[in-house]
Amino acid sequence: MNIKSIQCELFNIPLPTVLTDSTHGAMTHFAVPTVRILDKDGYEGVGYTYTVGRTGGAAIHAMLQNDLGPMLKDEDADLIEQLWQKMWRTLHYVGRGGIASFAISAVDIALWDLKARRHGLPLWKLLGGCDPQVRAYAGGIDLQLPMDQLQQQTRDNLDRGFEAIKMKVGRERLAEDVERVAAMRELLGPDIPLMVDANMRWSVAEAIRAAHAFRELNVYWLEEPTLPEDFVGQQRVQQEGGIPVASGENLHTIYEFQQLISNRCAAFPEPDVSNIGGITAWMKVARMAEAANLPVTSHGVHDLHVHLLAAVPNASFLEAHGFGLERFLQHELTIKGGYATAPDRPGHGVRFHWERLDEYRA
Repeated sequence: MNIKSIQCELFNIPLPTVLTDSTHGAMTHFAVPTVRILDKDGYEGVGYTYTVGRTGGAAIHAMLQNDLGPMLKDEDADLIEQLWQKMWRTLHYVGRGGIASFAISAVDIALWDLKARRHGLPLWKLLGGCDPQVRAYAGGIDLQLPMDQLQQQTRDNLDRGFEAIKMKVGRERLAEDVERVAAMRELLGPDIPLMVDANMRWSVAEAIRAAHAFRELNVYWLEEPTLPEDFVGQQRVQQEGGIPVASGENLHTIYEFQQLISNRCAAFPEPDVSNIGGITAWMKVARMAEAANLPVTSHGVHDLHVHLLAAVPNASFLEAHGFGLERFLQHELTIKGGYATAPDRPGHGVRFHWERLDEYRA
């Protein structure tokens, strides 16, 4: 069915509380570019991406509005792979990842939502369907939280139904990180998975040293210990550090993931559907990981990722963290007994309160 119209919007949304990590510093806002695709039968598909702070949001919106929107009008919305390739080729010279992948992601997510709605199926079933129950962890953005607040945040997340926790590391002194991780391990006990996330903070040598320091604390994985582009360095951390590495949220092409996976740079590949090129590209990475006998995990936008992880046989944990978007959703993802359940609503099931978003329109 042909595309009748494409509506592109941008919202700059304040966070309920200031969040901190070792790379981005204090985060007060995030930008959400959205895409609404209407076909000639009246069905609508919604896609979106996001940026940390306001940086890049206007550029993504401009690319959607000026380049991708006009190019896709009147095209057959069911030919998603063909349209993905057309977007990729059109933006290749100025893109090959980065902002172009964010823009393609938003459109691709909307196309898959549209297709699933037309078929009256939840997205995870349209994609093949494996298991709607997905293990979930609470991802804290909490590097500068005092210890008592860090522990209270963790207790709150356990009360919400989570049975796995991730915390930020990368403070000025490694000893501080070790102290905080040790306190979290004591709070959680020996069996609850505890992940740590360095947000690219360290050199390779520093990351290996940190991994050695965390080893006795039963850390489930060490996330983004060093620069994501340094595949050789990540491979060293993976091999010499003694802790499984999770990485990939800052990789924006399937070709980068091919290097990550084939060179065994990470035990948990971590594509983000909002910046890898959408659902089409995310599923290719998941299959790549499956072929390498690796589990796949996710980063952010948990309302979308729950469908993708539910659709593949090699799903690991779903990351869930509060970026404040739930204030604008008609249905909030619920966690029970450590699991999230992919909803049965047609499409990806994300229904925005557009009138609430209007206040933050850029």
